[in-house]
Amino acid sequence: MTTTAETPADHPNGLWEAPSAARRLQLLRNAESIAIVGASDKPSRASYFVATYLLSSSTLRVYFINPRLKEILGHPVYASLKDLPEAPDIVDVFRKPDDIPAIVDEAAEAGAKTIWIQLGIHAPVAAQYAHDLGLNAVENRCVKIEHGRFHGGLHLGGFDTGVISAKRQILDA
Repeated sequence: MTTTAETPADHPNGLWEAPSAARRLQLLRNAESIAIVGASDKPSRASYFVATYLLSSSTLRVYFINPRLKEILGHPVYASLKDLPEAPDIVDVFRKPDDIPAIVDEAAEAGAKTIWIQLGIHAPVAAQYAHDLGLNAVENRCVKIEHGRFHGGLHLGGFDTGVISAKRQILDA
């Protein structure tokens, strides 16, 4: 499989290293599609929040993976990555660490380029496994936060950017 993954030669010991901010930006900019594994139709779930953001604030083609659901946000839900109409550039994983190696296998078989393990999910062994298979790997990072950070959208959805503007505010007197 030919991907844009960093090869083991990029890392002297062939070990996976967490990608820098510049590399994460490159992965997001080069992506045209994303599959959300463990997608939920419950608005209180992080995967739902990420999906609504991506659908409204990015140009990515968003696919949902959950074998128990048929539709999320008006979009079809697929049982697995192999059922998608195209190979996703990014596979965003909302599953427990023990499930991730099997998802990495499925992503590699489906032709995905990047495994993105969501914020709060620590799976360095799975990230190393993805790297060993030739995929890019990001671990313990939120696609929504990273996309917003790089594209000026952190204020959307409740994140305070902390940006101080030089523009005068118009106050009602």
